[in-house]
Amino acid sequence: MESDPGPTRRTYHTPLNPLRSHVRNGMPELFTAPYPPYDPTDRSGFSYETVVKRWPVIITSIIDQLHRDCHDLSIESQKPGADKAMLEAKIAEGKGIIETISKLKYQMGRDYPLEHIPEDGEADVSSYNEELHRLASRQVNTWFTAPWLFAECYLYRLLRSFFAVTVSWNSYDPFLPQKMSTFSQSGMSIRQIATSMHELEAEKSVLGDEKLGVLFREMIQMCLWGNATDLSLLTHMSPQDIEHLQSVGKEAQAARQQFILRDDQDQVWRHLSSLKDGRVDFVLDNSGFELFTDFVFADFLVTYTPYVSKVYFHPKLIPWFVSDVTPPDFGQTLKSLLDISFLAPSSGTGKDSSVPGSDHLKPMVMRWKNYVDRGAFSLSVPLDTPLGGNGTAAEFWTSPWPYWNMETLAPELFKSLKESDLVIFKGDLNYRKLTGDVQWPAWTQFESAIGPLASAFPILSLRTSKADVVVGVDKETADRLDKSGEKWRVNGRYALISFLGPHR
Repeated sequence: MESDPGPTRRTYHTPLNPLRSHVRNGMPELFTAPYPPYDPTDRSGFSYETVVKRWPVIITSIIDQLHRDCHDLSIESQKPGADKAMLEAKIAEGKGIIETISKLKYQMGRDYPLEHIPEDGEADVSSYNEELHRLASRQVNTWFTAPWLFAECYLYRLLRSFFAVTVSWNSYDPFLPQKMSTFSQSGMSIRQIATSMHELEAEKSVLGDEKLGVLFREMIQMCLWGNATDLSLLTHMSPQDIEHLQSVGKEAQAARQQFILRDDQDQVWRHLSSLKDGRVDFVLDNSGFELFTDFVFADFLVTYTPYVSKVYFHPKLIPWFVSDVTPPDFGQTLKSLLDISFLAPSSGTGKDSSVPGSDHLKPMVMRWKNYVDRGAFSLSVPLDTPLGGNGTAAEFWTSPWPYWNMETLAPELFKSLKESDLVIFKGDLNYRKLTGDVQWPAWTQFESAIGPLASAFPILSLRTSKADVVVGVDKETADRLDKSGEKWRVNGRYALISFLGPHR
């Protein structure tokens, strides 16, 4: 039995435009969190390692990619018939971006203050800059003192501004080559899942509630562990490492069961199986293999159960945390899966259409494409939305705010999600935003940690743990893992299936 933690001696205002707890005299009051946010001042924490190691690696990868792209443009400009002036102008802009990002890396390593985001015509510039002003007034506005959640969101929004203000690079995703390369190495797991879905098709007419419940547990675990492939964290992973993370099948799932520290699968199934032609929303995390598993889960719900008839997918509008799904990623995923030359059959081997499972993949993906065409699968913004495009409801996902604030800051999105029968929040960042990324004791109730959102709509969080904040774990388990010395909160080995049903 979980219990709410008692307050600490000191209370902290959440640094991210805290939500209202109620309204007094017509003005929203600030929510006061009983615990401080995570920040890099604690050298034993994962946030410190992030600023010192992970972010510089990510920034360096962007610089390297831009150098390669500018080199390719230079070669192209020498070809007969090339628009040399246009290509040279693009190269010059690219070199300017490299210089700006290199400066950012230098300042980060020396704990400079976070600079204001330039007005680039895209969302949330004023939100970020106003928060920077507030943090400066408290003298916690540098790379090593700013709250981790804000600083990490700010980093990706600032990087986007460097491209958004240009003429030739404003639709450029610096992470796309990395995303596509990792996705193409997922062929073995993708084909294995496609074969399982093909075999399920033969049983479709005889699937009863009990069998559907068994299959649901397989699907939700596949969707859960698909979250392990996070390119903002896997900065040194080999193709073999990634393939191991993506291993599927009953044996792999059974071996991982002991690492699910919070397991609400039964409660989720009871809720889903009570629906008829319901709506499910996926707040997406990583593109590539994880998005593929999201599609498979959605396909299972719509194709094989009577409980769900419509699924909405919520992407990010800008390149975000390296591998998060953007609208272009969503469409490209379907195209890539239908390209027989895209997926490698396994690590270190060539591409071969005769690999087992290849003939099962196409009909499944064509079914998904048909669902998209007729609206059974819907992106929350138009499919042709470009990077940085307008999408009032979708802009909230790349703001710095915790989801506590959704009703106030994104009323259109909140109103839409209120119509959903289940909102599935995928991955680590969504979990951090659900809980505000403050230092809750691990045995804090999930319902308490997500604040007013607990009474808004049914919520399911599927997360492999890759950041410090954890809630909903019993105290005995948390204490045992803390004493073990294992970095269980951040190593991606452990997972949480956290569900909160309809408000009663």
